[in-house]
Amino acid sequence: MSGIELAAWSFPILLLMIFIRIPIGLSMLVCGLVGAGIIYGSAAPILNQLKQVTYSTFSNYSLSVIPLFLLMGQFAALGGLSQALFKAAEAWIGHRKGGVAMAAVGACAGFGAICGSSLATAATMGQVALPELKRAGYAGGISTATLAAGGTLGILIPPSVVLVIYAILTEQNIAKLFLAAFVPGILAAIGYMIVIAIYARVRPKEMGTMPPMPMKDRWLATAKVWPVMVIFVAVVGGIYSGLFTPTEGAAVGAFGTGLAAWFAGGLNRKTLLGAILGTAIATGMIFMIVLGAGVYNTFLALSQLPQEAASMVGGSGLNPWVVLVAILVIYVILGCFMDSLSMILLTIPVFFPIVTALDFGLPPEEFAIWFGILVLIVVEVGLITPPVGMNLFVINSMAKDVPIMATYRGVMPFVLSDVIRTAILVAFPSITVFVLRL
Repeated sequence: MSGIELAAWSFPILLLMIFIRIPIGLSMLVCGLVGAGIIYGSAAPILNQLKQVTYSTFSNYSLSVIPLFLLMGQFAALGGLSQALFKAAEAWIGHRKGGVAMAAVGACAGFGAICGSSLATAATMGQVALPELKRAGYAGGISTATLAAGGTLGILIPPSVVLVIYAILTEQNIAKLFLAAFVPGILAAIGYMIVIAIYARVRPKEMGTMPPMPMKDRWLATAKVWPVMVIFVAVVGGIYSGLFTPTEGAAVGAFGTGLAAWFAGGLNRKTLLGAILGTAIATGMIFMIVLGAGVYNTFLALSQLPQEAASMVGGSGLNPWVVLVAILVIYVILGCFMDSLSMILLTIPVFFPIVTALDFGLPPEEFAIWFGILVLIVVEVGLITPPVGMNLFVINSMAKDVPIMATYRGVMPFVLSDVIRTAILVAFPSITVFVLRL
């Protein structure tokens, strides 16, 4: 069996291991070790190379940004920043039809600006917003669907852990990727709010309202979100003004959210230990996936599959846009049963050489950034696509009185919004990269 055939067989084997609930990082590690061992004819070379892969992977300075962003999310939850964001948005638009659901989407977008995880955003905002949506008279299906879709803004709006990994894999500038993600992230939030507005008119009985708040109370609620604004401006402004790197910006953000949590009374010795432990566990899981992907990608490089695939597609005469759409559809399918980080680590070493061999009329750097944002979007679409979107299960587990089928029905308009937005960004790459050109 040739190396290319061996690599091709490794994909269904890897997916089978994931289906039988073997951890993804371990699955990729085992497939990579066994596959490379077969190519070498002995386990000794790959075991010797394992220490080099481990060191070269974890000595990457850019990876230190991941635990810092995760710690930001832990401190933000302790400081009640998620609740403050939701209450502020609810104060201004909660009295309108569908306004509480729109407030939840807006709060998800704000929380996503200080949390780089989609699942963490969905889970955190679910705890805050689900009781309020129920109290306002919203149907269970649209409530859970709104929060599942809003959770995807956690990695669309920078900072984003997945974008950091993509930047490392493709050797792109993290700050430029963050900058390019802002417009698509804002478009996503606007699209979700439009969906809610239309839904409120088509099915008004499933949407409730709350009594208007006095103007004084609205401003008081808005004033409580100042820590989020200060932290966001400090981190993003510091990065793009050249004051510090993304890693240093993440450290500043973690320190700022820690101070906010301490002043709010949510951070003490006990909760600090819990936040550090939670960050360590999440970081360990991510780094295990990164190591497994590093070994598996070494095996793929030895097999020559990425290079052969790029050469075959490049010489096939296929329309580049057809290839791009096919890749994006594959990501949506994979997103139904894999987390976004695993998908990026598993597929980018194969797909990126293929698409870079095609001509899309963009300079190499702009293309790499545009492709990364498209991948990020469709990966998140997969997380809310029935029947096994992971965000759907996270939110539905928190609303045990809501049937999963009701959540499925409620989320489909949000999926349609994502499809339309993706088509627009594919057709008009300048929407993504125009900020970079400025």
